[in-house]
Amino acid sequence: MSLVLGDALSLLLFRLHSGRLLGINLLKVQEIIPCPTLTKLPSRHPHVRGVATLRGSALTVIDLAKAIGEQGVPSNNDGCLIVTELSRSRQGLHVQSVERIVQCYTRDVRPPPAGSGSKAFITGVTQIDGKIVQILDIEKVLHELAPMVIEELDEQMLSERERALLKGRRVLVVDDSHVALHQTMITLRKLQLDCQMVRSAAEALELLQAQYEAGQPIEVLVSDIEMPEMDGYDLVRTLRKKPDIGQLYVLLHTSLDSTMNTEKAKAVGANDVLTKFSIVDLSKSLVRAFESLQ
Repeated sequence: MSLVLGDALSLLLFRLHSGRLLGINLLKVQEIIPCPTLTKLPSRHPHVRGVATLRGSALTVIDLAKAIGEQGVPSNNDGCLIVTELSRSRQGLHVQSVERIVQCYTRDVRPPPAGSGSKAFITGVTQIDGKIVQILDIEKVLHELAPMVIEELDEQMLSERERALLKGRRVLVVDDSHVALHQTMITLRKLQLDCQMVRSAAEALELLQAQYEAGQPIEVLVSDIEMPEMDGYDLVRTLRKKPDIGQLYVLLHTSLDSTMNTEKAKAVGANDVLTKFSIVDLSKSLVRAFESLQ
């Protein structure tokens, strides 16, 4: 049975030193390499093993086990590095071993179990060949190491006309990541937008319908792509089938490289796609959105 466009999630499965099985979205993985010799910096974060040189560029290497609350690996060069790129940064995750690549349906990925807490470092769980696989929340790992400082809103960044265009306009943000929601909402409030937020595609559909029926329809939807049960692509496809709420402007806001996702986003009916996180790029994208609605 083939996976339809937007419904497929390719996962790289790997194990930590403890034997714990985790998965990471394959689109976030650049390459897998044996652990090279590391340079240890005296002022490094305790979860950072050191710095590697990869084709002439410095690469920060994270002890993933330690970063998610487990015992770190011995200080040797066993294991391997999963080199990841997301949200405009690149890093190496030190893990014990990589197993294989698998595919699953996004609708079969469930949210983290209730009570797992803010330190769970997983975005969801699924079953592969009868085994529970936890999907790593790499954005949260990176945020814990180096919390993002939201840029100040430069007065010269937007013209008076653009600021007036945005002020008070209705936007809904959907993202399963607390970190991403917080970052996005700070920016939208600085732009004086009338914004609401939800944590899942199902909640987004419910709120969009309620706002429409109340005579205050949402004008722009800013949605993550990677979400349990229904991802951003499925959310857009579902929206476009609805005669009442289906014509709103949709900006897909992703930690993945937006150039990789543009064609797929357009195919399901999204209006624009943007890589997280830049206050300048997000502001300009919203200006384009509301200009197109005039």
